[in-house]
Amino acid sequence: QVQLVESGGGSAQAGGSLRLSCAASGNILSINVMGWYRQAPGKQRELVATITRGCITNYADSVKGRFTISRDNRVNEVFLQMNRLKPEETGVYYCKVKQYNGMDYWGKGTPVTVSS
Repeated sequence: QVQLVESGGGSAQAGGSLRLSCAASGNILSINVMGWYRQAPGKQRELVATITRGCITNYADSVKGRFTISRDNRVNEVFLQMNRLKPEETGVYYCKVKQYNGMDYWGKGTPVTVSS
């Protein structure tokens, strides 16, 4: 089992920045991929970015060049630096990890509000 706790959500003006953090605990050695997803009001949850244990990254096209995902395997945390935020990126941001056996675990989410 893996437990995830997100932090860093909040409010920002359009064009501003926020940094999200997600701390993992439990069976951390089993974690391969860590990532961030978001769900805007009335919409489906979507991928924002992922990073493997070897730090191979993948981004949604809409955030490339503005968001940066990183991880620190020593403290079992994954981060999402979000720059040049847009109002349409308002929503709840969720941390997700995938174990080597394919099992997924989700955090409870942290809200992000971007005002114009």
